[in-house]
Amino acid sequence: MTSTISLAQEKNPWLAAEARFDQAADRLKIDDGMRKVLKAPAREITVNIPVQLDDGRLEVFTGYRVQHSIARGPGKGGIRYAPDVTLDEVRALASWMTWKCAVVNIPFGGAKGGVICDPAMLSDGELERITRRYTAEIIEMIGPERDVPAPDVNTNDRVMAWIMDTYSMHVRHATTAVVTGKPMELGGSRGRREATGRGCMMVTLEALKKFGLAPAETRVVIQGFGNVGGMAAQLMSGRGFRIIAIIEYDGAVYNRNGLDIESLMSYRRETGSINGFPDAEAMDKREAMFLDCDVLIPAATENVITSENADRLRCRILCEGANGPTTSIADEILAEKKVFVIPDILANAGGVTVSYFEWEQDRQGFFWNEELVNSRLEEVMVGSFDAVTGYATKHAVDNRTAAYMVALDRVASAIRLRGIYA
Repeated sequence: MTSTISLAQEKNPWLAAEARFDQAADRLKIDDGMRKVLKAPAREITVNIPVQLDDGRLEVFTGYRVQHSIARGPGKGGIRYAPDVTLDEVRALASWMTWKCAVVNIPFGGAKGGVICDPAMLSDGELERITRRYTAEIIEMIGPERDVPAPDVNTNDRVMAWIMDTYSMHVRHATTAVVTGKPMELGGSRGRREATGRGCMMVTLEALKKFGLAPAETRVVIQGFGNVGGMAAQLMSGRGFRIIAIIEYDGAVYNRNGLDIESLMSYRRETGSINGFPDAEAMDKREAMFLDCDVLIPAATENVITSENADRLRCRILCEGANGPTTSIADEILAEKKVFVIPDILANAGGVTVSYFEWEQDRQGFFWNEELVNSRLEEVMVGSFDAVTGYATKHAVDNRTAAYMVALDRVASAIRLRGIYA
């Protein structure tokens, strides 16, 4: 695999996604016409959202919703609130969702939404008014059979409740399946909060089998201690993994014998930071990434593994809990080092998988216990891991290219079988 991206463009995640798409499409021998169909968003909308602020002023916010593909089912993807949201960003994230849903073979397409605003500068009332007006403006695009939003950057279960209520008031009946990531009282699913971190653990357990490793002898470094990294740490520690380091934005802690994750979580809740945790050594957060370990889980931000540092990694398995933590140029270095990469569109797909379960439960009006949610999640994650690694072996490619090949093949097959309506 040779990247087509220059060093100057290396940290552009959208160019990286496009390069990986092209590599997979080349391997699958997808023709130019089908590539155009697979790349082009099916539908997109830009809306202007007038909102009266608490001080009486009128302000107009801009929002977007992009449905990249609805070939395999309703669009699926989060809504983010941030001052730097752009239409190009939303387009790229929607395409990422298409491939993520396809690689775990759930019946969704890809979508994404965003509103240009700074939630830190807005009151709860202002956020609610923005959310409800944004929902009203995109209401013809969304729905349980059309497009199902979810939380993303700076949105949460409360925002989903506002969207669900607004949609329900317009259609004149309670429609819980219009969004996922809702409060439990409004049709949320058990196991949803833990799902992304749990999925990371599940695919890591499958990778360990290839190395003949047991959890108790597996040293893990996790970058990020939020919902994904923190949950992965907690669950993996409970399964006997030795979590030797946690890296956060303001520092890192290390214990060669394994950190007490429950105690670290309690300490962080009390102090607001992992720094100063008494049962660990403090480390430079930049150097902790390069500790000798069996598993490295980047679960924070994008572009943390680049051409500048990939050759310094000392892990055997890289499980990408975050979206886009590795650049496409770094992929080549990791391949040379024979690092076993579990790519993001597989590794962190536990969240969208349990979102699918939530949608299914809402439509049935019948809710599963957590044991059933987790067992079905394991079935999906293990089956998807086997499909990706099987493709990698069959086509003599790395796991990331294989994951994109699985996804593109499934979406292209659906389009061919449906035909082009004219």
